[in-house]
Amino acid sequence: MPLRKHAESNRSMGNMANSKPISNALRALGKLREMIFAGELPAGSNHLETELAAQLDMSRTPVREALLMLEGQGLLELQPRKGVRILPISPSDMADIYDVLTELESLSAERAATAGHSDATLAALETAIDDMDKAIAAGHLDAWSEADDRFHKELVRLGGNGRVAAIVDMMSDQVRRARTITLALRPLPTKSNEDHRKVFQAIMDGQPDIARETHRAHRRHAKEILAAVLEKHRLRFI
Repeated sequence: MPLRKHAESNRSMGNMANSKPISNALRALGKLREMIFAGELPAGSNHLETELAAQLDMSRTPVREALLMLEGQGLLELQPRKGVRILPISPSDMADIYDVLTELESLSAERAATAGHSDATLAALETAIDDMDKAIAAGHLDAWSEADDRFHKELVRLGGNGRVAAIVDMMSDQVRRARTITLALRPLPTKSNEDHRKVFQAIMDGQPDIARETHRAHRRHAKEILAAVLEKHRLRFI
């Protein structure tokens, strides 16, 4: 079942029965994601469900629900009778992920440019770019990364294809993991901001070809930078 439908199904079931278990599952989901991205649950490490439940001070049921969602996002693997393994990502994995995201997000940019969105509808996209510029000026790479995430997520939403959004949601966490490790090792992402501004302008002007090709070139450049950092610093697994 696609991740979004899985989440919606779980939410509906929870509302019909008792909202507390779903609320606890989402709370566990958030905490476990933070632990993975912060390296507290490093790639390749193994953990028991009981251990994770104790760390979160929660019962096993909501933790199990959260782990199932994280497995669907490709962040971990549930192993029968062995617990949980946090999945590593190799450079070749990242290359494959970037190839998929490049095409799907470029399609979203094209569709967004043909949709005739109003200025108000595009405001969140522009705000994300403005926040990225402010973050670069202040030297706050974490704030830049958060705003960059918002830009890409909003771009896909504006594309209006739910299946594309579900696939991108599943893969974007992998990119986030890689970026968390490599961001401080990369050149300052000023070009990324410039690219985003050009994509935004093409969408505003209703130029689907320019929006698509500009975003495609942007994602391919990002892939090249990441590959170079991984190779230079010999980061074989993330």
